[in-house]
Amino acid sequence: MKLKQRVVLLAFLLVVLIFAKIFLLDNWDTSAANREDLRSFHRMTESLKVSLDPRLDHTLQSPWEIAAQWVVPREVYPEDTPEMGAVMHAMATKKIVKADVGYKGTQLKALLTLDGGQKVIFKPKRYSRDYVVDGEPYAGYDRHNAEVAAFHLDRILGFRRAPLVVGRFVNLQTEIKPVATDSLLSTFLKVGNNTCFYGKCYYCRETEPACANLDVMEGTVTLWLPDVWPLQNHRHPWGRTYREGKLARWEYDDSYCEAVKKTSPYDSGPRLLDVIDTAVFDYLIGNADRHHYESFQDDEGTSMLILLDNAKSFGNPTVDERSILAPLYQCCIIRVSTWNRLNHLKSNSLWSAMKKAMGHDPISPVLLDSHLEAMERRLLGILATVKQCTDQLGSEVVLVEDRMPLSHL
Repeated sequence: MKLKQRVVLLAFLLVVLIFAKIFLLDNWDTSAANREDLRSFHRMTESLKVSLDPRLDHTLQSPWEIAAQWVVPREVYPEDTPEMGAVMHAMATKKIVKADVGYKGTQLKALLTLDGGQKVIFKPKRYSRDYVVDGEPYAGYDRHNAEVAAFHLDRILGFRRAPLVVGRFVNLQTEIKPVATDSLLSTFLKVGNNTCFYGKCYYCRETEPACANLDVMEGTVTLWLPDVWPLQNHRHPWGRTYREGKLARWEYDDSYCEAVKKTSPYDSGPRLLDVIDTAVFDYLIGNADRHHYESFQDDEGTSMLILLDNAKSFGNPTVDERSILAPLYQCCIIRVSTWNRLNHLKSNSLWSAMKKAMGHDPISPVLLDSHLEAMERRLLGILATVKQCTDQLGSEVVLVEDRMPLSHL
């Protein structure tokens, strides 16, 4: 064989070896990532049950200090949280030392300060568990139990982007009124034998108060994020107009995602994939009211989309509002880790995971079985939507590997 032919042959073999190595490494990396996703899923299922136990491993720290140390740019709490039950027990039982009107917004809430200085947002019960909210997908009052269910779904999906939520019963006469500000106290009234309040918000009306059962009110408390992590509010790119007869661009333009991809912070970094994760999350809980969202300030698009205000969920278990999935079916991309988690849940029952996670909450049962059935049905709808995308574009385009570091200091 001539020297020139040998050189050509060696060059060809070298190219083949390089491509084989790249292929094998890529497959090994993907396989390793998939195996880690499966291990993470099993760890999640083993830790779903959260007993509200006041004991702390770190006896020199308060539950509030522990929870504050959990927060990093990409998650609110870590995967391994042996103290979660103690933090939630404190949220559900610690003495209320101050009560005020809620922060700005459209729905009734109260801002409570618990012993030790920790703030929580209290949302009162407005509906019975079997009440069905008709009308627009964002209709009705906030559903307090939806906040509990959404928090546990966040754990199950492995996002860890929702602040801690737990149910709590409060006595309005003995726990709230003695420590209430004048602003909140002025909204108290009696309806029959029941103590009620209507607070101050955009839709708060004296004619539409939230009422206790006599003096005891069922509600939920959401842990206030540490002040060292100030929030920045963003308009959701797939937000609704909330105006009859006026559609948002995404509702009539199938190429809308291409325009979103050209604007900051969706043109680079993890934010667009966070939006799609959130669409999956919101579709499962039936939340069509994500008109804005929060991230941490000055994050340049790298911090997470924080899953706040999930109470416009679980309104009607018979309705699957497909438009919630618009970011997914218009962009046709999803994180591999999210895709893997959804498939694991299909095989292992989202229903049973939710039941186990919510079983020890003070206001359990949190959801009716009809809502859990709806979540199972919607999960299949998400998987079918992704399959349509992969059939059309190929899995190498649709399934995006994006594992952000989640280091804790």
